[in-house]
Amino acid sequence: MSKLPNTSASIFSVMSQLANQHNAINLSQGFPNFPVDTRLLQISERLLTENVHQYTPMAGLPSLLEKIALLTKKHYQRTINTTNELLITTGATQGIFTAINTLVSSGDEVLILDPSYDSYEPSVLVAGGRPVRISLNDDYSPNFNRIEAAITAKTRLIVVNNPHNPTGKIWSENDFEALETIVEKHPQILILSDEVYEYISFKHSHISVNTRPKLRERAVITSSFGKSLHVTGWKVGYLIAPEHLMKEIKKIHQFLVFSVNSISQYVIAEYLDIVDFDEIAKMYAQKRTLFQEALANSRFEVLPSEGTYFQIVNYKEISDKNDLDFAKELITKHGVAAIPISVFYNDGTDRRMLRFCFAKTDETLLKACEKLAVI
Repeated sequence: MSKLPNTSASIFSVMSQLANQHNAINLSQGFPNFPVDTRLLQISERLLTENVHQYTPMAGLPSLLEKIALLTKKHYQRTINTTNELLITTGATQGIFTAINTLVSSGDEVLILDPSYDSYEPSVLVAGGRPVRISLNDDYSPNFNRIEAAITAKTRLIVVNNPHNPTGKIWSENDFEALETIVEKHPQILILSDEVYEYISFKHSHISVNTRPKLRERAVITSSFGKSLHVTGWKVGYLIAPEHLMKEIKKIHQFLVFSVNSISQYVIAEYLDIVDFDEIAKMYAQKRTLFQEALANSRFEVLPSEGTYFQIVNYKEISDKNDLDFAKELITKHGVAAIPISVFYNDGTDRRMLRFCFAKTDETLLKACEKLAVI
């Protein structure tokens, strides 16, 4: 008997495989195709010959925990206890799965805001919970009337993703104030805040739950060095949570992975002394501008991208096909891969939108736009 009977191959795997078959430019899956920082490589090469290849402590390498605490203090003015409030995870996805399976019990309801990252619902189902999917507004801001209307006595968790994948939307101060008002009315509700793109924001600054005292004592916050440092294959993330929640999360984590890849932790701990996250945001801002300007004269409608390294476009002036069929046609006939937005909705809402990843070399982006501009 399957615990996930309705779950098939990930859309990211499907589109990437199709792109490979047709030698298409892959702007679908969210991974960079440019080299990592040479300084990161130099640290890796040096540490590779040192004694860094055995288990680290279950919660994470102490020096990395301390660096994360300093990072959190610098950017969010939050002081965290590295012993009781912090955990290194095998990427953010494992952190999300572990948090949900710690906090959610059989019959609990979890509010998920659509379009949503595809790992949330399976994690809830494996925990025995019931996903409650709620559509965002047309501009992808949260609709708090819908959220409040969906809350019942069984509501245990609200999943927040900010900056938002797949749309690049960033929550405003008013959004967080509205969320605070709701959770104050419902003391049983916890927050899972997915902030893996926290250091990639553009016009509007990212507001972290770390900065919200009314939320953070009932919130688990997940972050990703894979996204922040464009080393997605390293699969190193972390969770921040108050002690009473983290104590329970660690119980699950220790029997899931126990400890995370050792050398990656050592390298990142040292690299955090020299990396500038503001420069990373500027780099992605330049790529976003390059991609948007290269599509400006195309028939695609380019929507705002406030954060992440994703760009949403509308193709309604090009085709009446549903977004999955059009995305496949884009690969087979035009040589560019994207992700259809309908797959991020429980009900398959199709507004003829595609998601492109601009975490690519400038050459790759310009070649892709050359193909897209003539459609």
